[in-house]
Amino acid sequence: MAKLHFYYSAMNAGKTTVLLQSNYNYRERGMNTLLLTPLIDNRYGQGKIASRIGLEANAVTFDSKADLLAITQGHRANAEIHCVLVDEAQFLTREQAYQLTEIVDQLDIPVLAYGLRTDFKAEPFEGSKYLLAWSESLSEIKTICHCGRKATHVLRLDEQGNPIDEGAQIAIGGNDQYVSVCRKHYKLKQVA
Repeated sequence: MAKLHFYYSAMNAGKTTVLLQSNYNYRERGMNTLLLTPLIDNRYGQGKIASRIGLEANAVTFDSKADLLAITQGHRANAEIHCVLVDEAQFLTREQAYQLTEIVDQLDIPVLAYGLRTDFKAEPFEGSKYLLAWSESLSEIKTICHCGRKATHVLRLDEQGNPIDEGAQIAIGGNDQYVSVCRKHYKLKQVA
């Protein structure tokens, strides 16, 4: 029976690596997957999902207006789809998170979504909020703060590496712009 799975964490916990490993496992068994990634995240090129450790795969891009159920149905018309994997799922809209439930419920295809739970202001992303509410399976991928505690928050950094708490919710970046920390160091705005 298909389920909607949401794997969440702070930044740099290895979400994309786990997604790519899951994709590899399906494909190794001769199964077809559909990888989805938001158009807004083009750090590694358009239509690429890439991990910091060097793994990568091609993916179908989507924007905030895309119908993920229709995209899946379109790909399924050409070949059976055994699993849909979504990278950077925090960028989904409420409607797109609902469409993932429809892929599971109508098409009986498992969906594995990977994303951040909260932004740099400790506010939930829209996609994450609904995935946390609607998924049958929730799994936290853990990473650690510089102090050794579990990192649950993300600090956004300016060009000099100082924490900032102003700006748009979405700003695509990596280690140069973000650092994962525990709640205590988030409150203290302490990077290291």
